[in-house]
Amino acid sequence: MPIINKKVDDYIAKAQPFAQPILKHVRALVHKACPDTEEKIKWGFPHFDYKGEMMCSVAAFKQHCSFSFWKGALMSDPALMENAKTETAMGHLGKISSLKDLPSDKKFIAYIKEAMKLNDEGIKVEKKPIVKKELVIPEYIIKSIKKNKAALTTFENFPPSHKKEYTQWIEEAKTEATKEKRIEQMIEWLAEGKPRNWKYMQKK
Repeated sequence: MPIINKKVDDYIAKAQPFAQPILKHVRALVHKACPDTEEKIKWGFPHFDYKGEMMCSVAAFKQHCSFSFWKGALMSDPALMENAKTETAMGHLGKISSLKDLPSDKKFIAYIKEAMKLNDEGIKVEKKPIVKKELVIPEYIIKSIKKNKAALTTFENFPPSHKKEYTQWIEEAKTEATKEKRIEQMIEWLAEGKPRNWKYMQKK
């Protein structure tokens, strides 16, 4: 009998109706291919560990699901990495909106077996060195912030990550009108002491 984690049951139950059969099927195939897998919830979605290491994961979104292999870069099928490179796929199997989008059970199980073998052999994913780039804030953003003392105080006391979030948000605007609107919004939020993504932060 597979070892089931109730938290994964809860995750599936809360998923969109279209996603539930996908999640259940994927889960069943992982357990079929790897009876010793251990279910966990990490970063808010189900993971399947094997021999103390992460092996694969599945996640459900509003309109699609995604499935990823922790060591996908080391697996033999180049299609896995091609799928992962696309902006919308968010996984090694592409966008999964129905059971038809999944590979055949035979192929899926073969993927899992290969992922298991990598863990069996203790092969690690080589971590690329992180090169920290100095944050450059455009002069027009700084001038705009300086017009509001409260906003300036907040911005100056923010960590680099918060400054970067605001800078990227404004720089990514495709029109001048959008850019000006975002600057106005930034000033308002900064004056209130809010970071760019304050809406998504959990209330303590």
